[in-house]
Amino acid sequence: MHQRKGKKILIYFFLFLLVGSINNISLNNLKFEKIKNINVIGLNNEDNIVLLQNIKKLNLKNIFSINKSEISNQIDSDTLVENYEVFKKYPSSLIVNVKKTKFLARVNNNGKIFLVGSNGKLSKNNLLISQLPFIFGSLNIEEFLTFKKIVEDSKISYDMIENFYFFSSKRWDLELKNNILIKLSGNYPEESLQLALEFLYNDEFRDIKTIDARIKNQIILYD
Repeated sequence: MHQRKGKKILIYFFLFLLVGSINNISLNNLKFEKIKNINVIGLNNEDNIVLLQNIKKLNLKNIFSINKSEISNQIDSDTLVENYEVFKKYPSSLIVNVKKTKFLARVNNNGKIFLVGSNGKLSKNNLLISQLPFIFGSLNIEEFLTFKKIVEDSKISYDMIENFYFFSSKRWDLELKNNILIKLSGNYPEESLQLALEFLYNDEFRDIKTIDARIKNQIILYD
């Protein structure tokens, strides 16, 4: 046992001398190869190029000295990015694999139409998308994403919605593509939506144009 320990100590001692010699002699003169290739994938060609050019502005030197916060901040600033992964390909390449955000709705922001992404960011409506529902009111994106989750958990299809109306009281109305308006409670949005849908899918009320569910456990119908 003592002989084995003695051999291990000798091995560690020689390794220490070897590493020390390398540090003193070689590493001072060692130069890592600069990053030569950055490949961005996941968006369309034009948007990939835009993100690529923004990353290149960081003037990254080599893959061993990348500032993770710096490159993350640059990628996160792109409103089209939902999430991403950065892979290092040795010795001198980076691969940025992006998942594009999903556009959920349109909104007027200071006179311009923007797209609301599932990442909680606004993107320019460069594609002139018109089939998405429109949001009226002073938009709070977090409020919208929270309410959209309520809609998704209900029996209503998102494709049925023509417009969202958001009020300062943090209450929502839904206008459907068949021109039916659903008025929901601000305090009990889940319960009021569920109650409203019971009448929406009831053939006895097919001529109804407005379902008012703002008061808890109460429905008012207008034709």
